[in-house]
Amino acid sequence: MSTSSRPRESDSPAVPWPDIVKFVRQLSHDIRNNLNAVELQSAYLAEVTEDGETKSEIQRLRRMVSEVGAGLQRLTAELSPVEPTPISCKATEFIEDLKQKVTKELSDHANKITWDVQLKDATLQVDPRLAQQALLELFTNAFQHERNVKSIMAKASIENDRFVFELREPKAQFESSTEKWGREPLRNVGQGHYGLGLNLTRWIAESHGGNLQAKYDRKRSLLITKVTLPAQKS
Repeated sequence: MSTSSRPRESDSPAVPWPDIVKFVRQLSHDIRNNLNAVELQSAYLAEVTEDGETKSEIQRLRRMVSEVGAGLQRLTAELSPVEPTPISCKATEFIEDLKQKVTKELSDHANKITWDVQLKDATLQVDPRLAQQALLELFTNAFQHERNVKSIMAKASIENDRFVFELREPKAQFESSTEKWGREPLRNVGQGHYGLGLNLTRWIAESHGGNLQAKYDRKRSLLITKVTLPAQKS
């Protein structure tokens, strides 16, 4: 095939994002149906076999199938519309819950985080589950792309009746643009992650009336990611 006859990048179809979401969710649904059939079949095999080693291998197979299904569920959840149900909650309790989730889900990195919490008796007006998920995604993104990072700082404060959360990551070199931070899903794809985390964080923040921003401080060699969320007026 000659170079001139190859399709050019400009000829690629511009598929609307809602169509991509619809496709991925349908594909995930179809695969999970097949996984459910595999699970049922493996459960039947576990019942009829009497060999202990074979039973053990079947249980291992079932765990693997379950993990794949859970991964597909997480993927579709990251693509699902964000519809928060805001409630009033104490900012300090919100952050303590977040710390526990970070420790549980990022146990290998939790001790690398320095927390600076300046919330006093502030009250937030957020959907705690979604808001914590948004902030957890920031930590996940930070450690996913910098596996050798030794420390990062997480700061939570109240500024002008807004909850402000900042994650400061030391980066000696940073050439990426922060102009479209969280607005380019699927751009950075790798094994086990699909470039959706920051996009989800932005969706959650904006669905609350907040926002997501990032900037690189070259003087201090810091990538600073900031999320703002509503807080009740004091």
